[in-house]
Amino acid sequence: MSTPSNAIPIFNPRTGERDGEIVPPSAAEITQIARDLRAGQVAWEALGLDGRIAAMRRWADAIEANAAQISAAEMRDTGRKRVAHEVPFIVAGSIRGWCARAPKVVERAYFEGTSTVMPSVSYRTQLVPYPLVGIISPWNHPFLLSMLDAVPALIAGCALLVKPSEVTPRFVEPVTETIATVPELAAVLRYIVGDGGTGQALIEQVDALCFTGSVPTGRKVAEACARRFIPSFLELGGKDAVVVTGSADIQQAAAAVLKGAVSNTGQMCFATERAYVAREIYAPFVEELKAQASAIALSYPDMSQGHLGPYILARQADIVDAQLQEAVDAGATIEIGGQSQTLGGGRFMPATVVTGVDHSMRLMRDETFGPVIPVMPYDSVDEAVALANDSEFGLSGAVIAGDADEAEHIAERLNAGAISIQDTSLTLYIMGDVEKTSFGISGLGGSRMGPNAMLRFFRKKALIRRSGPVLDMESLAEHHVSSHH
Repeated sequence: MSTPSNAIPIFNPRTGERDGEIVPPSAAEITQIARDLRAGQVAWEALGLDGRIAAMRRWADAIEANAAQISAAEMRDTGRKRVAHEVPFIVAGSIRGWCARAPKVVERAYFEGTSTVMPSVSYRTQLVPYPLVGIISPWNHPFLLSMLDAVPALIAGCALLVKPSEVTPRFVEPVTETIATVPELAAVLRYIVGDGGTGQALIEQVDALCFTGSVPTGRKVAEACARRFIPSFLELGGKDAVVVTGSADIQQAAAAVLKGAVSNTGQMCFATERAYVAREIYAPFVEELKAQASAIALSYPDMSQGHLGPYILARQADIVDAQLQEAVDAGATIEIGGQSQTLGGGRFMPATVVTGVDHSMRLMRDETFGPVIPVMPYDSVDEAVALANDSEFGLSGAVIAGDADEAEHIAERLNAGAISIQDTSLTLYIMGDVEKTSFGISGLGGSRMGPNAMLRFFRKKALIRRSGPVLDMESLAEHHVSSHH
């Protein structure tokens, strides 16, 4: 069989070998898919909230029933085992959570009443879903992040066209098989595989767009959406800071910082990427962090062992290596860990602690997306806050202190959307519950968490009713000048 000229190779992150390819649909095919989805959306919306919830619950069951196949594909996509096995159950749990929450979320968005200026005029809200929503999702959590925005959008009544990253497309096939088991859903949910060109073609077809990824690509997406006058919801990079005060428990603080920085090999938008530590505990904190980091093992050669899997994208290892080298050249010290290693063809990096850093270094300014923890001392809380806020990003952050109240006072001063207190990466646990906005260049378009995660997929329509006679033009004539005193 000959390879189509537009085929995109896919590589195994554990071996570095090309082990497949994807063939993107043509622009004409994407147009036809969009047309089919729009046609299907009419019946999907007509099902009503209860009908859609029933269908989504059946889909959650199908995902769990097919979990082994989805996990196996995600394992090949990402080179990691544990998360790949958990993901189908996390997605199914998210679907069920939204099904439980949705009726109340929708109910609270309705307004009904009488005009405060004209008693004979009443109103009520109608929520109208965007017919077709596009989703462009990243490679660091392939199935999960393709579904984060999709689930509430589907329950809202939208049809969905989803383009995951071309780096990690293998999960699409087993997931599509689960969608096919729920015919109502199959009419309104389609995955397409492809690269940036496919993403651009998708934007031309949809009524609203959700994008998760890098700032430079996010900027292009936002501009393309603005030209079409469609809303874009962007979740972009982060450079999360953690502030550790002099009163903090050093062992606990080091454990939290290490977990926040290196889990998933640091390939998370809300990874802890900068640590600011009170000078009086700086030296013992760094020693404790090094000791804990030295116990973190690479998940190689056996993917069932260790903590840190390979870089999903080999190019990302080059980016992190370059940041580290530049920092060392400018006077930083790698205390433990270091540059990436090629093991069995995959790119792995040990947990890496760096000192002697400052904000002139890209390691402290740019998103790193690797298992690296640069640590800087500070002399006052004001200085710590200023350093943490000295960033274009504002996704999330953390504060660890002697007690939660002390930490919370500092957290209130940090410019980021979600601040974990007495731990890192707590955003994971509040996805459906509370809203958070991305500060700075970390995103745009309202919260993708809490009630707004669903409400942003509705256009709000006011139905305004007059009771009694219409005001005619005579009542608006110039000689009827009312005197307001």
